[in-house]
Amino acid sequence: MKVIVVGCGRVGTALAAVLASEGHHVEVVDRRPEAVRRLPDSPRIRFHEGNGFSRAVLRSAGIEHADAFVAVTAGDNSNIVSARTAKETYRVPIVLARIYDPRRADIYRDLGISTIASVRWTVHQLHRMLLHRHLSPELSFGNGETLLVRSEVPGYLVGRRLAEFDVDGEIRVVEVTRAGRSLIPGHGTPARAGDLITFAVAAAALGRLRGFLDKELGT
Repeated sequence: MKVIVVGCGRVGTALAAVLASEGHHVEVVDRRPEAVRRLPDSPRIRFHEGNGFSRAVLRSAGIEHADAFVAVTAGDNSNIVSARTAKETYRVPIVLARIYDPRRADIYRDLGISTIASVRWTVHQLHRMLLHRHLSPELSFGNGETLLVRSEVPGYLVGRRLAEFDVDGEIRVVEVTRAGRSLIPGHGTPARAGDLITFAVAAAALGRLRGFLDKELGT
């Protein structure tokens, strides 16, 4: 995959390093020439000096052939302008932008640009770690509003239907790993000892899911 990362601060540098280590090709753009010193020495990483919304700079970075574009500078306005350029002018398939003002997230989403709101995401993560330590998210969506979490089924729930965990709009069982094999449970699939269950859960409903796992469901 070819990825353009605009912003060579801590986040941009770390992201470029991870992507390169996985075999992807990364073009890093930053207006500060000295920022190149942050980057690891890798043949899969190239640095371009300039603004992330400069079409000349973006063409130099090969945006016409980019699979993804990530804007992670320190400025919301710079991130959204460069992200819109990538999305609307060059039709890059995946476009992500970091923002500091979470009130702008819905506006950007309406433009078809996925955003990572640093403050909101951090609050969700801290809240989860403080109150839901035994439910470890495997994946999060949006700004952390929806999570995939996995937990081994408690012994006292063995034999109950997995569908009993489902709460409309809040919790849903989406996968079970049983004896090393994965399956999508049906409505009547019972829980078995040793099952590892994957839940799609709203972040606000983690407490409810924990209650299901910590005590037997009401009958």
